[in-house]
Amino acid sequence: MTFNSLIPDTALSVAGLTDYIRLLLEQDNQLRQVWVIGEVSSANNHRRGLFFTLQDPEATAGIKCVVWKSQIPKLAQMPIAGEQLIILGSIRVYPQRGEYQLSVWQAIPAGAGLQALGYQQLKNRLLAEGLFDTERKRPLPLHPQTIAVVTSPTAAAWGDIQKTLKQRYPGLQVLFSPATVQGEQAPDSIVKAINRVNRDGRAQVLILSRGGGAVEELACFNDERVVRAVATCSIPVITGIGHQRDESLVDLVADACVHTPTAAAETVVPSLADLYFQHRQRIVALREAVGEFTVNSENKLQGLRDRLRRLGLDKQVQQELQQLNWKRQQLIQVTLGRSHQAQQRLELLREKLASLDPKAVLQRGYAVVRRENGEIARSASELTVGEDLLIQLGLGEVKVKVMELKD
Repeated sequence: MTFNSLIPDTALSVAGLTDYIRLLLEQDNQLRQVWVIGEVSSANNHRRGLFFTLQDPEATAGIKCVVWKSQIPKLAQMPIAGEQLIILGSIRVYPQRGEYQLSVWQAIPAGAGLQALGYQQLKNRLLAEGLFDTERKRPLPLHPQTIAVVTSPTAAAWGDIQKTLKQRYPGLQVLFSPATVQGEQAPDSIVKAINRVNRDGRAQVLILSRGGGAVEELACFNDERVVRAVATCSIPVITGIGHQRDESLVDLVADACVHTPTAAAETVVPSLADLYFQHRQRIVALREAVGEFTVNSENKLQGLRDRLRRLGLDKQVQQELQQLNWKRQQLIQVTLGRSHQAQQRLELLREKLASLDPKAVLQRGYAVVRRENGEIARSASELTVGEDLLIQLGLGEVKVKVMELKD
């Protein structure tokens, strides 16, 4: 029996076996679009693309990956050694080397990196909308009479805020709108609490607070629903979420943000003790200003007195008074002289008027004859027989009738 007789008819060549494996892998629906999670153990840039190896964290298994050059700009995350990634790709077999690899379409961060990516994408979108712009932030009221607080009723933050507000500004009205600030229900709960404050309408400022916690516990403050509720709140919002390492999106959109609930309460209202101290300082400053002004005014007044004294104004005033008195006497004399002359002239005119008075003439026996129309009759030729005439005597009047005319 020869060696060739021992080879079965179903024996495959290397190329045939490799091609069979390629068909099995590349035509499998699961492997044509598969998500794989792992850690990048090595990465090598090539003119054709980026080649890297993806392996389990325990290094128990690995797979070669390639991102072709045209696909690299579309990746959400560049593969870097040591990074945890979620890879989307398809299995490809290369017959020449008898190897298979993952042809990568997309790479995104895994775990915390995925959350960071989502955080950054949402942040960029809200930033483009202008929600973080400084121009839209409103100033906090200087002396609010009513403050709204949104936090958990069981959290230490609520107690810290109450204690701080009571110490700094006793008698302040505080409206508490409880909310869940951790877990899946937290975003909806916070939004509803803010809306309750809006509908109530009494508060002038709102404190959104939590007493700190791990990053995953603060995820609700990066939720888009909560961010937009703060952005559209009808009153200024200050956040005190209790973390100092990273800013949440709610911190960025709020009108003011601090790191703790206590700091939020201290920021939102002034301390009465501080106000009283400032008031006392203003009183002292006002007294000093008034005292300084008084001293300056007295110095100026004394300077004016000295200047008047040097100018001899008293003597000038005395001379002016003497000259004024002399002119007054002259005016009196001239006025008396003119008055005497006017009186004499008046007497003379009175005498002339008396001599020309028609009544005086009538007293001497003369009479005035008037016609019926009141005209004085000066000629007999103007009269007619039978005409009525009125004769005015020195005492009384006589009505007569013309009986006869004589030349």
